[in-house]
Amino acid sequence: MADSLGLVERQAPAPAPHPARRPARSLGSAVVATLPWSVLLAALPAAWSYTDVPAVDVLRYVAYWSLAVVLPGTLVHRAVRGGRGNLPEDLGFGAATGLLLELGAWVAAAATGQQHLLRWWPVPLALAFLAVPRLRRHWRVGTRRPLPLAWHWSVVAVLLLVLLWAVAQWRLVPLPPVNHGYYQDLLYHLSLVQELTRDLPFQLPQMAGEPLRYHYLSDAHMAAGSMITGIPPATVLLRLWLAPVAVVSVLVTAGLARDLTGRWWAGPVAGAAAGLGMPVAVNSAIADGAFAFSFSSPSQTYVLPLLVLLAGICVDAVRGRPLGVAWALLPVLGLACAGAKSSALPPLIAGVAVAVAATWWQQRRRVPWPALATLLCLVVPMGVGYLLFAGGGAGTLAPQAFAFLHAMPQYRETIGAGDGVRGGGLLPFGLSRAGASGWLLTFVLLGWWLLVQLPRLIGMLVLAGPRRADPAPWLLSGAVLAGAGGIWTLHHPSLSQVYFWLDVLPFGAVLTVWLLTLARPPWPVAVSAAVLGVASYLLVPMMPRPAATMTGWMGVLGRSYLRLAVLLLLAALVAVGVRALLGRRDGGGRRRTVAVALAGVTAALLGASVARGVDGAVRYVQVAPGLPASAAQPSTVTAAEMRAALWLDEHAADDDVVATNVHCRPVRTTAHCDARAYWVTGLGGHRTVVESWGYTDAALAANGRRGLGYVRQDPPDPARFALNERVFQAPTAADLDQLRVDYRVRWLFADTRAGEVSPALAGLAEVRLVSGSVTVYELR
Repeated sequence: MADSLGLVERQAPAPAPHPARRPARSLGSAVVATLPWSVLLAALPAAWSYTDVPAVDVLRYVAYWSLAVVLPGTLVHRAVRGGRGNLPEDLGFGAATGLLLELGAWVAAAATGQQHLLRWWPVPLALAFLAVPRLRRHWRVGTRRPLPLAWHWSVVAVLLLVLLWAVAQWRLVPLPPVNHGYYQDLLYHLSLVQELTRDLPFQLPQMAGEPLRYHYLSDAHMAAGSMITGIPPATVLLRLWLAPVAVVSVLVTAGLARDLTGRWWAGPVAGAAAGLGMPVAVNSAIADGAFAFSFSSPSQTYVLPLLVLLAGICVDAVRGRPLGVAWALLPVLGLACAGAKSSALPPLIAGVAVAVAATWWQQRRRVPWPALATLLCLVVPMGVGYLLFAGGGAGTLAPQAFAFLHAMPQYRETIGAGDGVRGGGLLPFGLSRAGASGWLLTFVLLGWWLLVQLPRLIGMLVLAGPRRADPAPWLLSGAVLAGAGGIWTLHHPSLSQVYFWLDVLPFGAVLTVWLLTLARPPWPVAVSAAVLGVASYLLVPMMPRPAATMTGWMGVLGRSYLRLAVLLLLAALVAVGVRALLGRRDGGGRRRTVAVALAGVTAALLGASVARGVDGAVRYVQVAPGLPASAAQPSTVTAAEMRAALWLDEHAADDDVVATNVHCRPVRTTAHCDARAYWVTGLGGHRTVVESWGYTDAALAANGRRGLGYVRQDPPDPARFALNERVFQAPTAADLDQLRVDYRVRWLFADTRAGEVSPALAGLAEVRLVSGSVTVYELR
């Protein structure tokens, strides 16, 4: 296989994290290298200001990230793993380490009730690095191994495109108070950010007194940022946190790619593929939309820099390189990943297990103790993380083959049309009753998914080349396969098994770029093929959506297969043709021709993938910004309602509990409504007796009961809900006393848009605020 693909390696990759030493760069080159980073550092605050963040908040957040995340993290990363020899990578890996350190400081503050001291947590660490002679050297880059100027400019170009994507998200979501219907998951996360500013143990803010079980560490990061800077949690969530975390994710992915390949250009290409890449569409009507970053799922974006940092340490460990004190980072990072996203750690564990098995086999059945120790350092944190964080749907995963069909209209509109909200079973309901044509459609869809995901999958061919004896590609390939397996063999009522795949996209990108470096194409070959890939997305017309029939969808699938086959064939021909035009005589004969063709296919896939991601960001930026919606729209939360919630956040004491009649979206409470309002706890910033229950474990476990989805199930505590509703509809002094005694309620948040509010309530509680349809009462 290796001979047939013609993959070769001129020299072994440079030992991570140290590339081959380069001569010192001239002062002029160093100045030129800082120019792109100056552009990025100017663009980020400008983007925040452009999207309505006050200037003082921009300054505070920049200071917070610089002094409370990047600085301490860089010092610790240099001390534990050594410097990278250049400042940008030092700061990138340092920022990822700083996110981990911040979690430790936040836990200490929440456990002791000393949140007011949280902003000072970097000071003792910085003083230690100043006072201890052996640590002082980590304030400097150390032995310099400067990267080419092209690396700096290309990486910054990728980061600016990522920032463009972030701006596209922000422009569609105005800051409160405004008439707007926020996506419910953002409000849910906002409520958790508010909760995580309090002391341990944390409670479910929508049902005071119930323990909070969720992978909430991304919200902890935002809570820490809000407490340290004094910036409102809504501004942190809706604007500030996203771009810095995405930037760090790209930097550590680029660093991992450079470590593995030994090629400087692999870094920016892998960063672009991981941070901007999407499945190859060829403008089919059935293209998948998997994207690594997510504005609406903070946990997905937040976990990526931690996960890639962890994977880099695992690579060193399974290769048998001495880690020293860096061994301590493995279980800590593992626990952080488990608490940030429950789907993040299992694929990496599977990858390490594959690396253990491959190493054991290649070493003639000798036990690879370092790799086994690495596996143990991940399995234990995953178990601990399940005990601490599992909930919010993580416990509702169940085995089901082809479960991802539920996400595809080709299935939902044909053999799956009668599935409804059914869960259970080893197969989707429609497939379990399908005939031969239904199974044919299923396997055609599975094949199409694999093809459009080739930019993330083709890199596993690295194992067919000279690196198959290296545990690193086995680790990354095992993780990618486990992520793909999770999406197709596990069922979740809201399709959240997709995150197993999204979490491994950086690994797939790194493998694909690694494959490209092993193929060693001349740069005109790679560029020509990549341009072809870009053109395939920009110039090929979009297919019309077919009739919702088996025949219609099979026709589209057939044309989609043909388009992709033509693209791959043209890419191979272009690569071979450009090499011939260059007159290259680099030996290898047929094997070299195969390698060049493979390089062309790989480059075209990367070009088409990144072009789709960039085009999506550009299109979103061109869309009119999110403007105030009409207050008459039933799904809109009005500016007056938001002002009332924000007033409550400002005037109520931190531990005060609120009773509210707001539970549903749209606002009106009805039987079996969509119980995902979340804006009273999110914007109001306080625990409630019962607000919304759509994401509780009880609701998720009841998915499908009486033919209803989990968001429309009955309240999990009927007695509590009945008491809460009586207070607003038929209040009595006895019921108010019960709320005060049993739930420590001090405030009532009554909204006439949600339901009837009795006039008698004003005689039993003090009216503190009237804002539009909302009246806020304080219990005497």
